[in-house]
Amino acid sequence: MKRILKISSLLFIATLCLNQNAESQTYKKIQFGDFESWVTRYIDESSIIGGKTRRIYAIGPTENIYGNKALDIESIWATSNTYAKVAGISKTSNTVYPEKRGNGYCAKLTTEYAECKVLGMINIKVLVSGTIYWGKAHEPIDGADNPYSKMKWGVPFTKKPKALILDYKSAMPNKGTITVCKTTSSSTRSGNDEQEIMLILQNRWEDSNGNVYAKRVGTAIYHIKNPTTDWVNGLRIPVIYGDATKSPIYQPYMALRSKYYTINSKGKNVPITETGWGDENTPVTHAILLISASCQEAFTGTIGNTIWVDNLMLEY
Repeated sequence: MKRILKISSLLFIATLCLNQNAESQTYKKIQFGDFESWVTRYIDESSIIGGKTRRIYAIGPTENIYGNKALDIESIWATSNTYAKVAGISKTSNTVYPEKRGNGYCAKLTTEYAECKVLGMINIKVLVSGTIYWGKAHEPIDGADNPYSKMKWGVPFTKKPKALILDYKSAMPNKGTITVCKTTSSSTRSGNDEQEIMLILQNRWEDSNGNVYAKRVGTAIYHIKNPTTDWVNGLRIPVIYGDATKSPIYQPYMALRSKYYTINSKGKNVPITETGWGDENTPVTHAILLISASCQEAFTGTIGNTIWVDNLMLEY
């Protein structure tokens, strides 16, 4: 009888511990991370390139926006879908789309060519990989030089989540070939482009000259290397706090980055220089969440690479 009571007590304690652990995990939806609402923009391209009204999409509260103007909505999200005006010519690019998934929607991100034809001849052709990120594009985009500087990367953020959770599906129809295409030059090489999911947490500060620096506090980066046959639900990407190079799951693509930009207190667009690693006690001031059909540099990737994403959440 005593043995039975002892086993029962142990089972009760184990169950209690499991329940407490389950209760300690909470999941918070990311704003518009279910992709059920989209902004539809209608932009008139210049007559010299056809003068058509193009429809491009943004992630945010459901509405229609008409006219050639910079996007201004209440959303933490920006995308590779942009309105550009180069040398007086208005042009659009759209590589992120809403797509039906069951009874709702998801986001489809794909790698495509964007062309600008003048008088029937192609004089601008670039490769654009579908990308969604926390931040804002500086519209209208005025050129192809240093594309990362055309965006404000990241949003104010102070929390410390345990992981990023999402559903995804991947297609890689031209695996093995990477294309580089910028304006009038194009080339291909052998290689495999990987799709990237990234959440980085930073502690940023600005010096007296307006330079912006950051310590990397948290790192959650995942590369999709192979296509899937169907949806992968509930992918969990843990956040590594402190020096990610010391983690057993560290990969070279998790290294510090300094290619992103922000607007400093003087109103100038400046790079965010990651100077080193914080630790679990370093406060978080900003976060950059990015999902892209490519992990390559700008204007580089594999044509047709596509990632679908849905149900983004943060685990605490």
